[in-house]
Amino acid sequence: MQYSADQPDLEDVIGYNFTDHNILERALSRKAYCQELGYPDTDHMDALATLGDAVIELHILTRLVEQGGSDKGEISVRKMDLVNMSILRRSGEHIHLHEYIHWGNGESRMHIWSSGRVLAECIEALVGAVYLDGGLYEAGQVMENLGLFPIKLEENS
Repeated sequence: MQYSADQPDLEDVIGYNFTDHNILERALSRKAYCQELGYPDTDHMDALATLGDAVIELHILTRLVEQGGSDKGEISVRKMDLVNMSILRRSGEHIHLHEYIHWGNGESRMHIWSSGRVLAECIEALVGAVYLDGGLYEAGQVMENLGLFPIKLEENS
């Protein structure tokens, strides 16, 4: 995929430089894109999105507990407030993530990223890729850079 000359490098945007750029490439490749090009199933983002979802939840839960959360029900409700598709999608929109993703032809024509959970899944895949490449701490740093942590987690959103 060709990016415009004035488009910033995604690694600069998220504040993380990948050691293994193949992981980043996988995080940016939709299943439809890979199927259209005959790439193996291991080359698309789906598994990384599942992993990234877990990493995001772990970081949010850790912060809630560190900030004094002790009631299981309250922690669960706050986590659901903080880890939702709208927040993830807004983060993706803010960094123009759709411009970096390798979309399938139909997805691109329909601007599939403009509705539903698609862009949120792309953020999850990106966080999952950072986790695989750099570990849990680096994934948390990228989440911080993307604005996925509010200032005070215990405050109402």
